[in-house]
Amino acid sequence: MDWVASSAQVARIGFDYTFTDMKMDLKRLRYFVTVARLGSFTRAAEELRMAQPPLSQRVQELEAEVGAPLLDRDSRPLVLTPAGRLLYDQAVQVLQKTEAMVTSMRRLLSDERAVFNFGVVPANFHSSLASIIREYRRVLPGVEARILELNSLEQVDALRTGRIDAGISRVEVPAEGIRRIVLREEPMVVALPSDHPLATLEEAMPLAALKDEPFIVYASNPRPSLADHVLAQFESRGVTLSRTIEIDQYDTALILIAAGTGVSIVPASARLVTSPGVAYRPLVEHIASPIIFCHREDDASSELRALYFALAQFLTECGHPVPKELKLRADTALK
Repeated sequence: MDWVASSAQVARIGFDYTFTDMKMDLKRLRYFVTVARLGSFTRAAEELRMAQPPLSQRVQELEAEVGAPLLDRDSRPLVLTPAGRLLYDQAVQVLQKTEAMVTSMRRLLSDERAVFNFGVVPANFHSSLASIIREYRRVLPGVEARILELNSLEQVDALRTGRIDAGISRVEVPAEGIRRIVLREEPMVVALPSDHPLATLEEAMPLAALKDEPFIVYASNPRPSLADHVLAQFESRGVTLSRTIEIDQYDTALILIAAGTGVSIVPASARLVTSPGVAYRPLVEHIASPIIFCHREDDASSELRALYFALAQFLTECGHPVPKELKLRADTALK
């Protein structure tokens, strides 16, 4: 499938067309988007399962058509030029719409069951996710809900490339074309070994009480992640941690805490998950982690509208206020 625009064609429909004639095929756009997303021709060639020289040649051909360099090849990782950023943003939208069109046609012709992909940060932060999906399936029983574990930054890329249809994240990552709604601010608590002396205290503990403890952060890449949000709370209050231990997975953090290796700060919903050997204590300081619902701004599908309804229902049943934008969309979701 090609994009084709010629001056003769444009003139026939009455527009003033002054740019260089261009003919862009979707394959070259996909190659360029992959290189830009990964910041490397080598990694892009591996993902696309092709040799690097022809990949580089296709991108050079695209640059020749545009009439400007799209990538700064002297930087590592590669970065987009202003022309490259403009083309990247537009190309992502074109590829998303094309993929959505192909998927819709395939489902129409084959009666394939519709699939809605959720991106979520590690599942232990969302012990309520099962209730949300149950409500979603009640509203749209013919849609299969699938879950992909992705951190907040990964969800932005997954939304742009169409890997997921909506995400629930923990870190505010501004991105053009992505709508975000903060569902609620969840309090955070201290997680420490159940035999730790501080675990027996009934009163809330201050952050300063943790400064000499080995502090475990689940700093999954790419950053920023929830770890950066937590560490910033200490810094903003002038508390310097004597030692931090970085690990990649939240489950690993719980294992290390139960083994007496250190302490951490986690969302309060972590207490709903059985973790033998781990105790949770409230904090004196009010520290919260936002629960952020995100999706593509131009998505007007019935599947997404149903998710608005399911989220509003869940928040109401839990006694949490429903954000105004979520309520407005939920009220019209099934009309």
